[in-house]
Amino acid sequence: MPHAVIITGPGFQDHDVIYSYYRLKEARFDVDIATKEDPVTGHGLHVSGKYGVPIPLDKTAGEPIAFGALAGPEAVATYDLVVLTGGHEAPDRVRQERVVKDFVRAMDEAGKVVAGLCHGPWIMISAGIMRGRRACAYVGLRDDMINAGADVVDAGVVVDENIVTCSYYGEVGAFMETVIALVRARAHADVAA
Repeated sequence: MPHAVIITGPGFQDHDVIYSYYRLKEARFDVDIATKEDPVTGHGLHVSGKYGVPIPLDKTAGEPIAFGALAGPEAVATYDLVVLTGGHEAPDRVRQERVVKDFVRAMDEAGKVVAGLCHGPWIMISAGIMRGRRACAYVGLRDDMINAGADVVDAGVVVDENIVTCSYYGEVGAFMETVIALVRARAHADVAA
């Protein structure tokens, strides 16, 4: 069973997290949601989206994991996919976390699927993985993506090897369909090899 982690923070775009999480669950992925560490519990913080949706999403969802759980090579070995969701506030906070940037960079170096939608690719930019990559970008992120050295094209979803970008949360259906298919194709290729 593939294993995914959704990385987010306070003020996330509610639709991004809700749709990504439940679509991955429907596709039979194990899914963790990672947030900044709660100093009291040691788990990830319970955060809310821009429109008030809480993490954890429901009573069947596990506690969020702390960003610290993403440190080290064992974390990269655990996950097949990292999803970086949007909302202006959450990605801006998350991209300041060294452990997250290191994890995203290591996932890319390992050829694992790194997927960002709307403002989520800000984290990819801060991790330094977009130079020379073909990508799409939300209008408010386009200049940042170009300045990071990406070849930005006008599209809803773009795949460049293991990197998937989505320009707007209205494209989340096509984004998740693409992400799930890419994870499965890469797993199939690994088995065939």
